[in-house]
Amino acid sequence: MRRLAAALAAALAVSGLAACGGPAADLPKTPVAAGPGITIRAEAVPLNATDAKQDRIGAFAYAGGLVLTSAQTSRLHGLSDLDVQPDGSLISVGDEGDLLKARLVLSADSRLTGLADARLTALTDLDGKPLQGKDNRDSEGLALMANGDLLISFERHDRIWLYPADGGPPRAVPSPAVKFPYNEGMEALAPDPARGPDAYFTGGETTGRTWSCTLTTACVDGPTVGLPLGFGLVAARRLPMGRTAWLLRAFNPITRSVIDLRITDAAGKTIDRMELRQPLTVDNFEGLAAVPQKDGAIRFYLISDDNFSSSQRTLLLAFDWKSPAGR
Repeated sequence: MRRLAAALAAALAVSGLAACGGPAADLPKTPVAAGPGITIRAEAVPLNATDAKQDRIGAFAYAGGLVLTSAQTSRLHGLSDLDVQPDGSLISVGDEGDLLKARLVLSADSRLTGLADARLTALTDLDGKPLQGKDNRDSEGLALMANGDLLISFERHDRIWLYPADGGPPRAVPSPAVKFPYNEGMEALAPDPARGPDAYFTGGETTGRTWSCTLTTACVDGPTVGLPLGFGLVAARRLPMGRTAWLLRAFNPITRSVIDLRITDAAGKTIDRMELRQPLTVDNFEGLAAVPQKDGAIRFYLISDDNFSSSQRTLLLAFDWKSPAGR
């Protein structure tokens, strides 16, 4: 395992590709004024550019996809997780300490067509000032709690902070009492409403270990997610009926990005899965939202972290999933 990992790291270094899932960052990172009122350009993308007729992957029906850009800020990049509410409100966190809020635009037949009312602001430190330094602002996971409070997990300087719904300063909340590998920490973070309104869970990227936490009690070990060779755990969401959706990601110079969205039952058994790889529309997907529908389906939204690289894209894709018969 160590030799294989070393060989892959060497290959990535030679090719100039970042181990975090794509080419090394090459877009300017100098902050441009970001705040209320940015306009996001949303360009539609097919599920498969080589087969216009493909509209599903197994039980996952494609419900539209977009490439997101903005000419008004250099900060609309690196989006690492998101939450979408039934009313269409979207919140996403970027791994340079940025917070995006917007509203989904859907067509008459509920297909994803755009984003409106977008605002992009900087996450603050405990003293109310914008986070400084990559090691302090590498925000990766997001959990929107029932009362509107927002939990955000950070890598490098590993921690979970709570940003109050009323806009007050953040505060630290319980996180796993473990030392994560550098830049390979808590990418997965999600509310855990079946355990209580203040419950949440998180997962380690490269180990698949998970922990259950509350705002007032220490994190305890949960199940370990089995990770195929080369894959990391990057997002998770609880679903109705005790199910959980897990988002796994792999990258290497040959296959490029490969994404595995799998759904497990309460016992941890996989009941369905979807794989995204070329020639399908795919990039470094790290964020996952799940919105239950009135007909029993789940609308999944996936967002990609472009690593501030001109050779990657910020994609937002939508899929509708219904449990296969008998599962």
